[in-house]
Amino acid sequence: MLVAERQKKIVELINERLSIRVTELSKIFSVTEETIRRDLEKLEKENLLMRSHGGAVSIEKDQGEISYLEREITNAEQKRAIAKAAVRSIETGDQIVLDASTTAWYVAKELPDMPLTVLTNSIKVAIELSKKEQIKVISTGGTLLSQSLSYVGPLAERSLSMYHVNKAYLSCKGVHLQRGLSDFNESQALLKKQMMEIADETFLMVDSSKFGTRAFSQIAPLSSIDCIITDSNIDEEIRNDLDGKMIKVIIVN
Repeated sequence: MLVAERQKKIVELINERLSIRVTELSKIFSVTEETIRRDLEKLEKENLLMRSHGGAVSIEKDQGEISYLEREITNAEQKRAIAKAAVRSIETGDQIVLDASTTAWYVAKELPDMPLTVLTNSIKVAIELSKKEQIKVISTGGTLLSQSLSYVGPLAERSLSMYHVNKAYLSCKGVHLQRGLSDFNESQALLKKQMMEIADETFLMVDSSKFGTRAFSQIAPLSSIDCIITDSNIDEEIRNDLDGKMIKVIIVN
């Protein structure tokens, strides 16, 4: 196979699967991993994909950073109901961390004005909470991702490491019973993992469409979650598996 033909097929594969690893591409095309890495480097320079640790991800539809406008209207009713259930678990005086998901933004909208400390990497969440005088808001700072209006990178990670919170509230792109939580964006995945590590309890806020799917970047195993808040469309078999793993599940209508 000619080099140009192999590289064309690599782009097609990544756009089809959204993400793929170097090791898998090496086996598919029967070439060394070093050859694949050179292919990916060239294709990234041509703006045809984005390299990530161990592989590459599609940029055809910018899967890692879907705009807030698009995410706000995707499963909006489920997200709002999930956020309301999450708010019921937040108590006066709590110190919590909210990620940059739209569900976290709904949590910020639903939160009453009460004594509370909120740590977040989301500009949208921070702006929403700025309307509530009793809530102390701490922003991580960092490198701005314009599509999601969130901060990521080393500065955001260092900022999180300075704090301890009672509860973490986050979402993700994929929830797999064996492989755990995952996200399209590697930088977001690293921050979500760190949010879980600084919290006493972690609440995962995901609509039922996220179950059974895997995104490119691993966040953490399911065993790291204390409570999952999801909608009533969750598959009964998945619900039973979660019960078997001793993970608390809150179902909203």
